[in-house]
Amino acid sequence: MTDKPLPPTPPEGAGDLETQGIEMLVHTFHSSADPTLRRYAVYLLGKSGDPAALRPLIEALADPEKTVREQAMLSLVDSGKSAIRPLTDAMAKEPKWQARYRAAEALGKLADDEVLQPLIRGLKDDRDHVRYMAAKGLKELGDSRAVEPLIILLNDENRVVRMMTARALSAIGGEKGRIALEAALASETDDEVKNVIREALAVITS
Repeated sequence: MTDKPLPPTPPEGAGDLETQGIEMLVHTFHSSADPTLRRYAVYLLGKSGDPAALRPLIEALADPEKTVREQAMLSLVDSGKSAIRPLTDAMAKEPKWQARYRAAEALGKLADDEVLQPLIRGLKDDRDHVRYMAAKGLKELGDSRAVEPLIILLNDENRVVRMMTARALSAIGGEKGRIALEAALASETDDEVKNVIREALAVITS
């Protein structure tokens, strides 16, 4: 089990933020040019446990600042099952790949049965970052229904996606996964990917 992430360091003026209600926190997130303030506002929105915080947290997945997007993802994971539907919608509709990437990451960390289909659909995303994170999430979910959709990604154009797919199949692939990994090893031209496939085969056959 991984350690729970530490909360962000309170920025200057955090005392004022900590006394604000949902509406003012949302206003701070929308209006502040300071990413540390936006990040802390997003953290407090998640900590509030208020259902009204879900929409701005989803919006924060598309923030220009990486640390804000990461905090939004963590806060949505902390929101539990109530976040699955809006995260699923974000993966389907959000035009920014960074938001879809973080949505897939959150769904994978939630590891609920309801995230299976959204993550499988994420394997077909036009951005390789999203395909990678969807494969990683399916690895964590451990549902064998993802095996056949994952096998297709052994031919992905991106080598990092192929490596994550091999690792996912080593965890959940069973006999189908073994056969697919052996075929992928025979046709793979990248040495690093080959090594990962060999490692995956060693796991799946042990």
